[in-house]
Amino acid sequence: MTDLELQGNISIVAQSPELEPGAIEVVVTLPTFKRPEHLLKTLESLNAQVTERRFAIVVIENEAEKREGAAVVQPLFERGEYHGLVIVAHDRGNCNAYNAGWATALKAFPGFSSLLVIDDDEIADPHWLENMCKTRETYGVEFVGGPQLPVFARPEHARWSTHPVFSPHHTRTGRVPIVYSSGNLLVGRNVLEAMPFPFLDLAFNFMGGGDSDFISRSVVKGFTIAWCAEAPVYETIPARRVEADWIRARALRNGVISTLIEKRKRAGEPFGGTRTALKSLALLAVSPLRAAMKIAQTGSMSIGIYQVYVGLGRVLAEFGYSNEQYRQPEKN
Repeated sequence: MTDLELQGNISIVAQSPELEPGAIEVVVTLPTFKRPEHLLKTLESLNAQVTERRFAIVVIENEAEKREGAAVVQPLFERGEYHGLVIVAHDRGNCNAYNAGWATALKAFPGFSSLLVIDDDEIADPHWLENMCKTRETYGVEFVGGPQLPVFARPEHARWSTHPVFSPHHTRTGRVPIVYSSGNLLVGRNVLEAMPFPFLDLAFNFMGGGDSDFISRSVVKGFTIAWCAEAPVYETIPARRVEADWIRARALRNGVISTLIEKRKRAGEPFGGTRTALKSLALLAVSPLRAAMKIAQTGSMSIGIYQVYVGLGRVLAEFGYSNEQYRQPEKN
């Protein structure tokens, strides 16, 4: 692991004693940014996993100055309360953090077969790791996605759980064509060895969507995906995220990401860019009708208008618009 320490953008700041890298079957990567208190809760949920599989945790601190998360967990890893590594990804941004963690896992743990991802605002179900790995084995896939179930800071916000921003994309365990988030994800080592580095494109670094783009590119290469409904993580949702401006920004961002990913997929096709633009215009044109249908079905104006904002985001992406929600984390 010396070569990692010599790289300017990654530092190893803690390692658990008696770590046996070659014996590790599963690596859990846990990026963190200015959430030291919740980071501890996430780690506690990982220590409570019910599994016989030998796993290691890689905490990726992405706030390179104060390092609040690393400072809190460093002594815990050094005492052996948690098993794995704590690293600092000095280059800020969502994609940089993931790339640093995944590269570290590949170099530090030569025998692992599956890499799992959880965020520092999530709590893993006790059977999360085991069920994700079993689903991979059962369906013979390279990716497994699982639900991120919202836990709202204010109980009165629980009604937002059915909003498209917060509800899972799939409901049943089995093979699926695509998943969109790395907030609850298993990636096979063979995917990381086959895909070029950086894994997540830095164009998405402060916007989000680098994970969705990575999965999309991997599917084009023939890698397959399953969903595990029995492996939830519970995501803490602050009150800020149910405010109208945050929902609007997230919907516009989702539309932008959709266009950018589709443009990349169609890059080698005749008139691929034109076809993507026409599709975006068509989706925006029908979005008021889709919104009206959703409002009638759910009684929620916010769920309905979400369709319009996604369509608008798709079209705005054609003019270079990007909504970098992660650029100002205090507003996210």
